[in-house]
Amino acid sequence: MYQRTKVMVLEPESPNIMFIEGYSTRGFTISGDVVVGPCAVLPRSILQWNVGSHRDISPESLSLFRLLEPQIEILVLGTGDRVERLPPATLKQMQECGIAVEVQDTANACATFNFLMNERRLVAAGLIPPRGTYRM
Repeated sequence: MYQRTKVMVLEPESPNIMFIEGYSTRGFTISGDVVVGPCAVLPRSILQWNVGSHRDISPESLSLFRLLEPQIEILVLGTGDRVERLPPATLKQMQECGIAVEVQDTANACATFNFLMNERRLVAAGLIPPRGTYRM
């Protein structure tokens, strides 16, 4: 049996930084806003992300993250209840653009994103809600 990672808000009063406050099977609570379904969390905004599962993560679905200015250093991908393998060509394309990709289950991806944001890193996240039962 394993223990789930809990998401904690490190700086809820900071207006210029996104923090993931919670997640559920329906979506996410990010900096006070509820987002239903998969989302792209950028340093200063949240967008719906048109992926249904980790199988939909492709160079095309990641193109948004390559277009950001300033360019992000790290992309954290949350693939649901567990870590899912992504096509090597997809990851390689991001690395060739100078963006490191960290693929994790969604719970750990949320915690990693918050940690990196707290360190003032240029980070973004692509998150798919888990199918299990979680608190929001």
